[in-house]
Amino acid sequence: MTDAHALVPRGLGPVAVLFFAFLYLPILILLVLSFNANEQATIWTGFSTAWYGRVLGNGDILKAAGNSLTVAASASLMGTALALLAALGLKGRSSRPLMALVSLPLLVPEIVTAVASLLLFVLIGLPLGLATVVLAHTVFCIPFAFLPIRARLQGMDPLLGDAAHDLYATPLRAFLRVTLPLLWPGILSGLMLAFIISLDDFVITYFVAGAGATTLPVYIFGMIRIGVTPEVNAVSAMMLVVSIAFVTLSWIVARRGSA
Repeated sequence: MTDAHALVPRGLGPVAVLFFAFLYLPILILLVLSFNANEQATIWTGFSTAWYGRVLGNGDILKAAGNSLTVAASASLMGTALALLAALGLKGRSSRPLMALVSLPLLVPEIVTAVASLLLFVLIGLPLGLATVVLAHTVFCIPFAFLPIRARLQGMDPLLGDAAHDLYATPLRAFLRVTLPLLWPGILSGLMLAFIISLDDFVITYFVAGAGATTLPVYIFGMIRIGVTPEVNAVSAMMLVVSIAFVTLSWIVARRGSA
């Protein structure tokens, strides 16, 4: 049997270290500098949590965070519901064109989705605001919620539904008592993944948000246009922690559901 390590060229270890350092070292630096006591973001003078207190006491930041949570909750719930219907509708069908159509938002550049959504809203005369952000995010979240649900659905034994029908269960009762409980880990995993994708989105929000619909990523972008401060680092660090927590929970739920 061929050793797998023998198939890997020598000298790639340092390359891998440089690769991960390039990816994660800037994030680590941001986390460290968010505790900087100096008003200059890049000059370390001591440890302080004052910037986090200033962030939590900033009304504009809290309002933007509230908008982000509202949009993310609404878009993830609607996107997951639509993804569940799509997964159930495609069950047992080898329809590659439909699968590709559902997954298309993952492949299309986000700027294209943003411009297309903006043109659609202008064309139908829908005023830009939180509603347009929610609608655009819902479309963008569907494939992220669809993939875990689809994977969970494919791992289910198709005979379970037949057994429920043999026991005189109606289609609705069979879905509620058999299919839905088995799909729940995939649904919850997709919901959390869609939530964090919507919460962190900037490009689509920047195009389709109107006055008073500023979300936290858009607000942070406005802050860094006048210079990076420890306050910006603190907001970014808080968003990073929330994102990591939701992605980790999504992974745990999906893993336990497949166990």
